[in-house]
Amino acid sequence: MPNAIRRALLAIAIFASLAAKASETHGVTEKEILIGQTAAQSGAAAELGRDVRIGIDACFKEVNAKGGVNGRQLKLVSLDDGYDPARAAANAKQLIEKDKVFALLGNVGTPTALAVLPIMNEAKVPLVGPYTGAESLRGPDSGLIFHVRASYGDEAQAIIKSIANPAGRRLAVMYQNDAFGKAGLADVERELARLKVGLVAKATVERNSTDVSAAVDAITRANADGVIVMSAYKSTAAFVREIKRRDPQSTMQYWAVSFVGGKQLATELGQDGRGVTVSQVVPFPWGDVIPVVREHAKAVPAEQVSFATLEGYIAARVMVEGLKRAGRNPTRDGLVQALGAAGKIDVGGFAVQYSPNERKGSHMVDLTMIGRNGFIR
Repeated sequence: MPNAIRRALLAIAIFASLAAKASETHGVTEKEILIGQTAAQSGAAAELGRDVRIGIDACFKEVNAKGGVNGRQLKLVSLDDGYDPARAAANAKQLIEKDKVFALLGNVGTPTALAVLPIMNEAKVPLVGPYTGAESLRGPDSGLIFHVRASYGDEAQAIIKSIANPAGRRLAVMYQNDAFGKAGLADVERELARLKVGLVAKATVERNSTDVSAAVDAITRANADGVIVMSAYKSTAAFVREIKRRDPQSTMQYWAVSFVGGKQLATELGQDGRGVTVSQVVPFPWGDVIPVVREHAKAVPAEQVSFATLEGYIAARVMVEGLKRAGRNPTRDGLVQALGAAGKIDVGGFAVQYSPNERKGSHMVDLTMIGRNGFIR
């Protein structure tokens, strides 16, 4: 064999070897694609994190049973951050630098996502379907994030629109004292300002805490008759229970945004939850009309079904669609380009919309209410 041909074949072999190693470095091998998640599996938001993970796992199991994506099996590497920003940042570094995941999926929480943002941006790792509606994660430096859910602004608008004569009400906000709660408060105040309505009280609770006594003091002292709550389910439940404990005849109305976890809040409150309204950003998961809801119900054990498992399942489907469109040899940049150029992605009766300059996904918001015996409807 002539030396020139030998050298050419050697160069091709070296290039192929380097390409394979580069691919593996970014979480893609011949047989597998690694996807990373940092989410609470312990602490005050544990059930939300677990449920989102359950939904993702259910989707991946379905896809893998059908041969995976372009012949590769999907594997989720999920780390517990306890809904703590510092732990979320450490997890992101481990997932990207040590575990070598290809992309991130289904991270849970605003403060945790904000902690992850600079790390993923530096490594140019995309994130699909974070469980947060904060506008701070939808700005110019968030181009690698592809949202699936509506924003908290969308939810605040839907809640306030549902309140009859808000100008005649004494409305208050109880919010988590972090990036999530402050973002939600700003959205509520912005929507009320359009109606020239102010709040009679604003009160806080610390993240991962159920010490709500000061918040209850402030809101009852202001003689509020309705409270919009921006907090996790355990602190929200503690707040509602404490007001009812102090005044069993209280007629206070409560509204909470989707991050609270409708099923989790209903379970936590039981009979005390009756009448609490929760905004939702995915369809009702116990329905039988929308295809993706039916398919999710088949994939997830009945006792585990929740709004959060459905959101994780939908986010995973969006990721799968992006991976398919990224081609047989996907790169992170290829995934970003594929999703950014996708336009409308319908995963079975629920659609997201992306463009090169738009990553907000969906604006769908529905309102549900906790009924008798802790059931949500």
